[in-house]
Amino acid sequence: MTDTNKQAPSPAAAPAAASPVANPQGRRKGLTLIAAAVAVAAVAWGGWHWMVARNYQTTDNAYVAGNVVQITPQIGGTVISIGADDTDYVKPGQLLVQLDSADALVALSQAESQLAQTVRQVRTLYANNAPLVAQVAQREADLARLQADAARAREDVDRRRPLLATGAVGKEEFDHAQSLARTAGNAASAAEAAVRAAKAQLTAAEAQTKGSSAEEHPSVIAASAKVREAYLALQRTRLVSPVEGYVAKRGVQLGQRVASGAPLMTVVGLHNLWVDANFKESQLAQLRIGQKTELTADVYGDKISYHGTVVGMGAGTGAAFSLLPAQNATGNWIKVVQRVPVRIALAPEDLAQHPLRVGLSMEAKVDVRDQQGEVLATATRNAPVAQTSIYDMALPQAEERIAHIVAGQNVAPLKQLPELPPVAMADAQDRSQGKAPAAVASAPVDAQATQSTQSK
Repeated sequence: MTDTNKQAPSPAAAPAAASPVANPQGRRKGLTLIAAAVAVAAVAWGGWHWMVARNYQTTDNAYVAGNVVQITPQIGGTVISIGADDTDYVKPGQLLVQLDSADALVALSQAESQLAQTVRQVRTLYANNAPLVAQVAQREADLARLQADAARAREDVDRRRPLLATGAVGKEEFDHAQSLARTAGNAASAAEAAVRAAKAQLTAAEAQTKGSSAEEHPSVIAASAKVREAYLALQRTRLVSPVEGYVAKRGVQLGQRVASGAPLMTVVGLHNLWVDANFKESQLAQLRIGQKTELTADVYGDKISYHGTVVGMGAGTGAAFSLLPAQNATGNWIKVVQRVPVRIALAPEDLAQHPLRVGLSMEAKVDVRDQQGEVLATATRNAPVAQTSIYDMALPQAEERIAHIVAGQNVAPLKQLPELPPVAMADAQDRSQGKAPAAVASAPVDAQATQSTQSK
């Protein structure tokens, strides 16, 4: 009996059943095309690496660094005025913090009074030398006169001694002549002792004044030093900015009692920045001082480029200078690629057009085709890294007051803190603008160490 339910396969089903047989050819063709594309891409990448990529070393482990000047008082005191706040722009010599100067004014007045008294005492010493010289001369004249009298008395005795035997001179007269001779001799001896005492007194007085003038006397110099010390303490109640920059991390408050060395705020100079780029140890072989560098900042994106130059390489890895260096002498040691900080100087014109901030992320690409530079610096620095003249006017003002006091002039006690001359302010500003060595700043090594710590 035939199965009437079975149907013959339709013509349309036949090609469908045959398609799996044709797929291997299509797959082989697709795989061939893919392999060809991969090969072409590999060749293109190899060519690009040979022609371009191998000439550059890049890293995105790079951060902007700069001089961060910490404002700390040199003496303790109470804060009575705050002249700048966070984000404020300040110039060299601008007042940042003012401490109470009442105690310093009192100490200065006492030191100046002591100096005036010392000058008078020293001038008295010099004035006493002339009377002592006259006294010595008077004692020597008295000695000469008494010695002459003693000599005459002895001659009288010698003249009467032969006459005593003949009876021409009586015993009583001879004894009287001997008594006069003894008295004259005693007087001459006393006068000689008085001369020695007067000379000793003159020598002692000259020992305190010989070889120097009243202005150069040790007592006057010591008293003048006390005045300088008190004047410097008074000037140090005023904390000024040594650099041009922006205030950050203000922690001081009005009425706060601050101690010497306590951090009050920081001033960041954004006109002199550099980049600490941390390269892998496998990248250092091609890096040299003087190589050109192109950098980009995340804050501006890839459209803005900075030009820089490699100016130095770190003396060790970031891990070597960390607070707790890694101890690898363990059984579960795992090798970690270390990084070495490389300092890159930025072009000033690029910073002027596109300002940066300390701590911003950067991407550095160093052109390593130039291999003529040194791996490590061999030349020593001839100029200071940083310098300021903000504090140079304190002592000249003190010296002016000291000169008036030593000269015997009446100097009125200071009632308030004197202002710095405008010339000093202008000179300090010129130094900060590059007309002279740059203003003082915190050591770049500190900033470098901070960035190295962040990179870890």
